[in-house]
Amino acid sequence: MNKVVKFGGSSLSCAEQFEKVGHIIGLDKDRRYVVPSAPGKRDSKDRKVTDLLYETYELAVNKEDFSGVFAEIESRYNDIIKGLKLGVSLKDEFATIRKNLKNGIGSDYVASRGEYLNGILLADYLGYAFVDAAEVIFFDKDGNFDSEKTYKVMREKLEGIERAVIPGFYGSMPDGTIKTFSRGGSDITGSIVARSVKADVYENWTDVSGFFVADPRIITDPENIEMITYSELRELSYMGASVLHEDAIFPVRREGIPINIRNTNKPEDNGSWIVQSTGQKSRFVITGIAGKKGFCSVNIEKDKMNSEVGFGRKVLQAFEDNNISFEHMPSGIDTMTIIVHQDEFIEKEQRVVSEINRLTHPDNIDIESDLALIAVVGRGMRSSKGTSGRIFSALAHANVNVKMIDQGSSELNIIIGVKNEDFENAIRAIYNIFVVAQL
Repeated sequence: MNKVVKFGGSSLSCAEQFEKVGHIIGLDKDRRYVVPSAPGKRDSKDRKVTDLLYETYELAVNKEDFSGVFAEIESRYNDIIKGLKLGVSLKDEFATIRKNLKNGIGSDYVASRGEYLNGILLADYLGYAFVDAAEVIFFDKDGNFDSEKTYKVMREKLEGIERAVIPGFYGSMPDGTIKTFSRGGSDITGSIVARSVKADVYENWTDVSGFFVADPRIITDPENIEMITYSELRELSYMGASVLHEDAIFPVRREGIPINIRNTNKPEDNGSWIVQSTGQKSRFVITGIAGKKGFCSVNIEKDKMNSEVGFGRKVLQAFEDNNISFEHMPSGIDTMTIIVHQDEFIEKEQRVVSEINRLTHPDNIDIESDLALIAVVGRGMRSSKGTSGRIFSALAHANVNVKMIDQGSSELNIIIGVKNEDFENAIRAIYNIFVVAQL
């Protein structure tokens, strides 16, 4: 088999963690291509190297002394070198970064050095080849990922390399300058490498044993999700589940490459599998629950709106003209509701309301703020009767008032709107009825 393995910042935060990673890779000869993140926190009071790098950039831009923070960064890497007894030195690399900082180089370059330096150390520790991501991952002139060029160049580069370390998080622009993905972008790099080498499995190692059915900050010791489809994960990631960067799904999804989320500190755990499709039934009717606070609803009423051609388009035009995207749009015969992010909408609400009035002449417009959306997701809901009824019964018993309901035609998810203050209670009630009651 051919496996691509990505290790997160907590997995590579210090020499001890490097040793765990080395042990994990040594257990399976199929783990041929490794994608590292920058060193993360060693404990709750520590700081991530990427955050320290951003701080040095801000100090340099403002012509302030960044030597103290940069010394802290140097110390982090030198501690790893000393702890692993590596023969490599980063002295010249540090000198180059300091020089570039003084010369006003961009923030993407500075931020990317965390992964770059960690990649050099990990390659030396494993005895693998080091491949600079800037040489194999490319963006176009507009800063968009250039998939065609990347896959061609990376495939040709790695064909002749049996085992390699490719740093995560960054690539290069057409002019050779460094460009980063959004935070957490090492997940994306791992996915790109997996597709390029046509990997059998993409293993993503982090500090948790996969995905949980619900947020462990809300549910104490929630059950683990053993297997989840790409579609289910997209729904949960969009609504706040954050173990894996949501954009990391697309490259491997097109090739049908499964992703295995594993725990570096508990390598014996099987973790969670993310697959294109599966005939295996999930342990519970639902696969997962996720949600976000901070929405508001714009409720529009007009008699016989359903027979007025173009009514919905005109309403949405008012939002589009004010550069506001909408999340959901449940409707009735004489009513239509637009759910939007409150922080995007609040400053523009009167302009939007005025334009809706001008375009559609509604009977009434009502705005309700401080709403939360909860997604109940699961492929098992398609074949299970009474799922919605169980959800609403559980919420009623928990004294939670449902403000909005929206179910997609795929029957993969049900979106429920509640008040912000009821958010946690609602998730607990849904978890209890579908998971705790079945254990």
